[in-house]
Amino acid sequence: MADADEPAPSGEGPPRWLEPMAATLAPDARPPSGEWVFERKLDGVRVLASVSGDDVKLLSRNRIRQEDVYPEVVDALAEVTALDVVLDGEVVAFDGERTSFERLQQRMGVHDEARSRRSPVAVTYLVFDVLWLAGRDVRGLPWRDRRALLTQVLDSDQVVQPTEVLHGDPDALLAHADAQGWEGLIAKRAASTYQGRRSRDWLKLKLVRQQEVVVVGFTEPSGSRSSLGALLVGYHTDGRLRFGGKVGTGFSQAVLRSLRARLEPMVIDAPPVVDPPAERGVHWVRPELVAQVGFGEWSAAGRLRHPRYLGLREDKDPADVVREE
Repeated sequence: MADADEPAPSGEGPPRWLEPMAATLAPDARPPSGEWVFERKLDGVRVLASVSGDDVKLLSRNRIRQEDVYPEVVDALAEVTALDVVLDGEVVAFDGERTSFERLQQRMGVHDEARSRRSPVAVTYLVFDVLWLAGRDVRGLPWRDRRALLTQVLDSDQVVQPTEVLHGDPDALLAHADAQGWEGLIAKRAASTYQGRRSRDWLKLKLVRQQEVVVVGFTEPSGSRSSLGALLVGYHTDGRLRFGGKVGTGFSQAVLRSLRARLEPMVIDAPPVVDPPAERGVHWVRPELVAQVGFGEWSAAGRLRHPRYLGLREDKDPADVVREE
């Protein structure tokens, strides 16, 4: 998958890059009528895997190679399928029965195979789709047919597993998800094709309110806080980057130091948002980092209420960050 924008010639294996499909937030936490299936909403990082014999390549959603970050996934994929295939899934770190993005932070961005293999944080690649199989582009098949192919070509082991498919009433399934401490569910229209864009054929049914945000600035620390006070964040709407509020909790001392070190070289003179707050002492930065936050609700002015920092999203493009409602 190197040279991600360049298609492969016909008959020479899968394309080097296939645009991933994205889910849309369901407005009332349930899908419309029709035939839908459900999967657990995972709190991990999206990874496309290209497998051709022993040659395994992993790419994040923003096309960054991940083989040295998750070498155990590379090892497992070389064993679990014998066919040329492109898979779509998420790398997760479990904390008990829950997938923990905060725990996964200890592995993300570590582009050092030796360090990754020594990490005490184990990861699992949960696969939910197949895009290319044995010389054939299968994205135009209905989800139900792609799922049947996936179960035929992927043998589970401890590191690589197909996601569990759930059937039934959305309310009952959400109640089960809530009892298990899951973040929510993904609903998929059984007849849907795989589209390389955000689609309403895949819906997010969230139990926990989380939002991806673009880091647009930071403040100086005060009191007992060191290195950094709060992050200023934003999101895109109508093609413009808007201010979304300040995130001042959820940081360890080590995270504060790391964020300050990353943000210092990114400082700019003018705010990157179209509606900056009237606040002194703000350091504006180039809008190049994406963070994930948990929060209580949105204010009428479009600000996050009670946001809590969960971690950086190295796999997300800031231009794709929009307010989810």
